[in-house]
Amino acid sequence: MMMLVFADLATGQTPDDKNSLDEKVRKFLNEQGNRWYDMNIPESDGQLLYDLIIKNNYKSALEIGTSTGHSGIWIAWALSKTGGKLITIDIDEGRHKTALENFKKAGLSEYIDARLADAHKLVKDLPGPFDFVFSDADKEWYKNYFVDIDPKLKVGGCFTAHNIRDVAPGGRGGYGGQAEFLQYIRGLSNYETTVNSRGGGVSISYKRAAK
Repeated sequence: MMMLVFADLATGQTPDDKNSLDEKVRKFLNEQGNRWYDMNIPESDGQLLYDLIIKNNYKSALEIGTSTGHSGIWIAWALSKTGGKLITIDIDEGRHKTALENFKKAGLSEYIDARLADAHKLVKDLPGPFDFVFSDADKEWYKNYFVDIDPKLKVGGCFTAHNIRDVAPGGRGGYGGQAEFLQYIRGLSNYETTVNSRGGGVSISYKRAAK
């Protein structure tokens, strides 16, 4: 008897394809262990980003600040299940090249458009739309990145930012650019913002309406 194997309509992957990719990604992450240096996120934050994308079925993601690719791997791994793709930006050539190697080793290159560029300029020029954004570049520019992305973020989409601390109810979220950004986005009536304090601290802002 012939067995029919159906591909996922969103991703084109068969169950065997998905299992094989999952195994490859897990193996790579396990091998890397605690070797993620150079401004990468901790594993708990990677799992958080992954879960947000899967839960909301996001497909068009932007990462500002690739570093050497740890967060991008978690994001792209989730997108491989939703049928999506990630654009990730870093200005440093060394980090960019290392990230490309890591994406390849993890088996996720086809889900990632990694760009070597100045995010201050490129984020303005990207057409979008996006439904998921992770900001983890220069902290003093967090608010600027958000202002540039907001018109391109779909209603229902999510803007996340790293290294955010909510020091108390109504607190300003740490210091410098992070504090300014968190205070600003919490003042917007069309966004609902919480802070996950595990790991490096991640703000999670859902766009509930266009304005």
